[in-house]
Amino acid sequence: MIPQIKLERMLDRFAAIEAELSSGSSQQFVNLSKEHAELAPVVEVVKSYREILHQCKENEALLEDKNSDAELKALANEELVALRQTFSKLERKLCLALLPKDTADSSSAIIEIRAGTGGDEAALFAMDLLKMYMRYTQLQGWKIETLSLNESDLGGIKEAVLSVEGHGAFSKLKFESGGHRVQRVPVTETQGRIHTSAATVAVLPEPEELDVDLNENDLRIDVYRASGAGGQHVNKTESAVRITHLPSGIVVAMQEEKSQHKNKAKAMKILRARLFEAERERHDSERAAERKGLVGSGDRSERIRTYNYPQGRLTDHRINLTLYKLDRIISGEELDGVIEALITEDEASRLAAEDNID
Repeated sequence: MIPQIKLERMLDRFAAIEAELSSGSSQQFVNLSKEHAELAPVVEVVKSYREILHQCKENEALLEDKNSDAELKALANEELVALRQTFSKLERKLCLALLPKDTADSSSAIIEIRAGTGGDEAALFAMDLLKMYMRYTQLQGWKIETLSLNESDLGGIKEAVLSVEGHGAFSKLKFESGGHRVQRVPVTETQGRIHTSAATVAVLPEPEELDVDLNENDLRIDVYRASGAGGQHVNKTESAVRITHLPSGIVVAMQEEKSQHKNKAKAMKILRARLFEAERERHDSERAAERKGLVGSGDRSERIRTYNYPQGRLTDHRINLTLYKLDRIISGEELDGVIEALITEDEASRLAAEDNID
């Protein structure tokens, strides 16, 4: 059973936030509003949990009372069975709500997709992943923007960077980080042989501007003419932008837009996301090791998921999940089922870890 003192502290904290917000004098209005929004649904569960617990105890006391009427006891017993079922569900829901949160879970996300081993076929597979995430994003009702797109000759992509704007986008997409492997007969294969290729996906939380303190003196901003295939200039103005963050060495280049101002804004958005993630990793060595293992280098041997086209099979190797509806998943229509399975497994493992600590 969840310690009551833990619940009391949460209710006290929620009451204190409400009091401070209603006073209208708080200097931390934005942060407190965010904390209030996160706590409000949990507090509702806490109240329901405590009410059901109270009802269970009342019914148990009635059953133990030797002077209680037999018919009344029968009703109390019947009600107690239903109450305990409800209580069990609420307890699990509350345990999940009380787990330590990834502070970035409510954030929007940046998705980076890169073709790995496999040449043209890897670039075509990276394009398939791009389409999958774009469709999935639409189904979630999120807003998507292509920040950068480097296409290959045969209609694939060497690299793409997307901005996915929506509350909680990062919490669902973060499990997509890692090496993705495809097994299929490439369109360029004349003898029908199955090839294996790879692509990598990195999902970063998109921070608010206030979350990343950027000093202009730490940036070197170079402008140059954008160029296309064969080295031909796309335009005659210096619209392309390359930003170097001197302390970290992180470099972001952008030439998608004809406007230098727009290219700089997109580059800054990506730079903030990479710096924010680097800072998170510095504060969480465990997560840093996880991301390093997940994102990898795009080599065939480093994978989190395999897309096997001849068998119509998708396998997520982290949770030993195998589904035979690859066409529906790669279209983005049923990707949510895979993501939900990963979230459920993550919750279960974190609950088990908390139980071991207790």
